[in-house]
Amino acid sequence: MDQDNNSEDESVGASEDPSEEELPPCIPPGLSDGETMEMLWQLRSQRRQSSPELPETVTCLTAPDGSLLYLVGTAHFSDSSKKDVATTIRAVQPDVVVVELCQYRVSMLKMDENTLLREAKDINLDKVQQAIKQNGLMSGLMQILLLKVSAHITEQLGMAPGGEFREAFKEAGRVPFCKFHLGDRPIPVTFKRAIAALSLWQKARLAWGLCFLSDPISKEDVEKCKQKDLLEQTMSEMIGEFPALHQTIVAERDIYLTHTLRQATRCVEAPSNAQKVPAVVVGVVGMGHVPGIERNWEKQLNINEIMSVAPPSRFGWVLCTVIKGVMMGMLGYACYRAGGGLGRALLSLPAVQSLMETLRPPPA
Repeated sequence: MDQDNNSEDESVGASEDPSEEELPPCIPPGLSDGETMEMLWQLRSQRRQSSPELPETVTCLTAPDGSLLYLVGTAHFSDSSKKDVATTIRAVQPDVVVVELCQYRVSMLKMDENTLLREAKDINLDKVQQAIKQNGLMSGLMQILLLKVSAHITEQLGMAPGGEFREAFKEAGRVPFCKFHLGDRPIPVTFKRAIAALSLWQKARLAWGLCFLSDPISKEDVEKCKQKDLLEQTMSEMIGEFPALHQTIVAERDIYLTHTLRQATRCVEAPSNAQKVPAVVVGVVGMGHVPGIERNWEKQLNINEIMSVAPPSRFGWVLCTVIKGVMMGMLGYACYRAGGGLGRALLSLPAVQSLMETLRPPPA
């Protein structure tokens, strides 16, 4: 992690130590670390284009110290977006690459397409339990329903999500001194704030819409959505009547992404003389976030306001308790019907034990 940055701007992978990197063939062996760093710095400077011709999906923003941010707006299920990201990083040779991911989703960077495709389609009991344990009952169930939306698009297209982020990670590793940052708000915070913003009736209506999503989607539809990311557009069409949900899932994350992008877009030290020079940064975000980031770029932002999670209401606590009681009752009845030996075998299953651990009330 960049030591100058706040803790929420997390770094992955890239290293500043040339001895830890695979050196380009043009770097002769036997050089000292200082000489190697200087040659790599010069190599990157030569590769960096001063007036690059970039895709139409790229927006350039300038920081007060002269640092540049090249913001790539993408569709999360798009081959074209992957090409836009690769083209931009190769052209500008950035100091930092920031992507719209948080630490809870970073695993997708190192998983192959086939594994991701299989994982996206396979929403099983273990995933439900993990989501509930991580986010609480209501937020966990909502996360599973949103995963179902992503799985629906994945199944329709035969394409795993996040290809542009994996492309950014790969290309950043080829640029000397390039750091790789995670720029999105932690997903548990987003889900908990989203659920807290809805009434019980709104939660039920939203869950109903997510459960019965079945409209066909083509790859042509994805490319048409370059003006707005497909996943966000699908969600927007379903939650348009819930302004509070749009506020937490889109508008608040616009603010958070702007904050982390501004943290990354500031001067860096040249290795030869330790002088501060303007940085070049590439940000990779869904197209739906680009207008919000542009609007917030020069504003004073307070992210503490969008990181807090209100405690559950008394009604919500009662509802969760009732649901837990019903599930425990169903489990007990199933064991009773199964008989003594079979019931004990059922209770010994890891999945059942994990479920019981999830349902167990907290200590007084």
